[in-house]
Amino acid sequence: MKVKGIDFGLVSKLIKLLKDYPFLLFFAFLLMLLNTVSAPLRPYLSKIAIDDYILKKNFDGLVEIILLIGLILVLSAFFQFTSSYLMRLIGQKSLYKLRLQLFNHLLKFDVSFFDKTPIGRIVTRLTNDIETISDIVSGGLMMILIDLLLIVSIIVFMFITDVRLTFVTLGAIPVFFTISFIFKNKVRVLFTNIRKVIAQINSFLNEYFSGITTIKLFDATGFFQDKFRNLNLENRNLWLKTISYYAIFFPTIELIGTLVLSLILWYTAVKITSNEISLGTFFAFIQFAEMFFRPIRDLTEKFTTLQNAITASEQVFKILEEKPRQMQATNGLSFEKINQKIVFDRVSFSYDNENFVLKGISFEINRGETVAIIGPTGSGKTTLVHLLCRFYTPNEGRILIDGIEINRFRLQSYLQRIAIVSQDVFLFSRTIFENITLGDESLSIEEVERICQQLGIDQFIKSLPRKYFTSTVDKGFTLSAGQRQLLSFIRAFIRNPELLILDEATSNIDPESEKLIENLIQRILKNRTSVVVAHRISTILNSDKIIVLKNGEIAEIGTHQDLLQSSKLYSKLFEYEFVR
Repeated sequence: MKVKGIDFGLVSKLIKLLKDYPFLLFFAFLLMLLNTVSAPLRPYLSKIAIDDYILKKNFDGLVEIILLIGLILVLSAFFQFTSSYLMRLIGQKSLYKLRLQLFNHLLKFDVSFFDKTPIGRIVTRLTNDIETISDIVSGGLMMILIDLLLIVSIIVFMFITDVRLTFVTLGAIPVFFTISFIFKNKVRVLFTNIRKVIAQINSFLNEYFSGITTIKLFDATGFFQDKFRNLNLENRNLWLKTISYYAIFFPTIELIGTLVLSLILWYTAVKITSNEISLGTFFAFIQFAEMFFRPIRDLTEKFTTLQNAITASEQVFKILEEKPRQMQATNGLSFEKINQKIVFDRVSFSYDNENFVLKGISFEINRGETVAIIGPTGSGKTTLVHLLCRFYTPNEGRILIDGIEINRFRLQSYLQRIAIVSQDVFLFSRTIFENITLGDESLSIEEVERICQQLGIDQFIKSLPRKYFTSTVDKGFTLSAGQRQLLSFIRAFIRNPELLILDEATSNIDPESEKLIENLIQRILKNRTSVVVAHRISTILNSDKIIVLKNGEIAEIGTHQDLLQSSKLYSKLFEYEFVR
């Protein structure tokens, strides 16, 4: 249900974030309630002090009333501090769980989700939007309720004190709410637009710094500077407009409050002289009027904060409620090894459900075979291996291992037995050792050193300043392409994968590393089921089977010698792409 831009369905979801802390929540609410009730007591006690003790010169009773007011002030300060601390504590604990829940949920999505969702937008959901929700979860919702109760309690005490002055004070309410309603709607639209621009800025910065090398090489900094300047200018203008609304709203509210106080002063001045209103009542109402407009003014800002939090939570819950495309069986099987073969059975795939990249692909890979996939650019080679890695789900057809569809295996179990080495090596801003193990605690430094030495690739690691504990920065660009690729190979090999996939893994290496990597490939492919998107001649020559793709379909299948003799397409690809 939505009321004037507030979706109470989302409000209920925000409230549910606090459900794990019922006792703390109840205690915080109780303290807030006590603080709310005690606030209007002070003006009322001031009236009693003036009328019953000061004017009657009863100083013994005055001391008692002063001590009572002092006690209420101390208790009020305690209530406010403790309730505020508890709500902040509850809010941060809840948001910690929400952020963790969102991050873990994002990990369940297949690669297609990240293909269509800018990384900057995801970062915005995890950072800016969660922080916006924080403003309302950490006491904001409770304070809205408390402010409403405070207004009611002040009105009750005002009526108890003097009915006529109460109506004088309440006369400004229609004007106040009209101004607040206009302000709230204007600011809500601006904050919604600001969040959109912030998401665009985050996406832009992620894209810019990821592609900084290309931007520098093509001297495109001016173009991107203009683009960022425009985004930044749009953000600045929205904030300036927001500030202008605040600059108008709060002085206007203060002016209304001042006019009401002036009206009270004028009205009571006349009534005091005729003894219709006591001096204590006058002072009490001055305090009541000041206290009355403060929560009403705060409510406008808090409702704006609530709307911001609702808009932010809508984006967060939208992701949480989206079911990952790549679903696993409820009771998934454990994948241990390939006993017989991998089968592609009439597999078709499209990234947009319209233009098919792969069409009716069918072939088999026997256990222990090395199968090469080749074809012109755009023929679907990388897409095919990504389907085998379960990065995507086929639109049609099945992929089976030993007669079992691969989506029936538990994803974690399946991926633990597969390794892929691609042409684009990603290294994290961690040590060499951490980039190799990727958090696998079963791999010790001694085991990593032993395997690197066994494969003959430990020399370059030992030449680094801190050897295996040398930190890599900026995706490892301080290392050469060959060194990064060597780390990628050892990262794959050290897990002893049942299926190894090389996706043009040797296309970007330098001549110095070429021979070492070719020898390394032969060693790690030996007696291992492997799929190779081919680039090097040696890989083609030693493959048990070569699959030639063209326009998303299988053109030919055979060995190197067979295809050279029988296939014009393979011969042409071999001559122009592999021999040159």
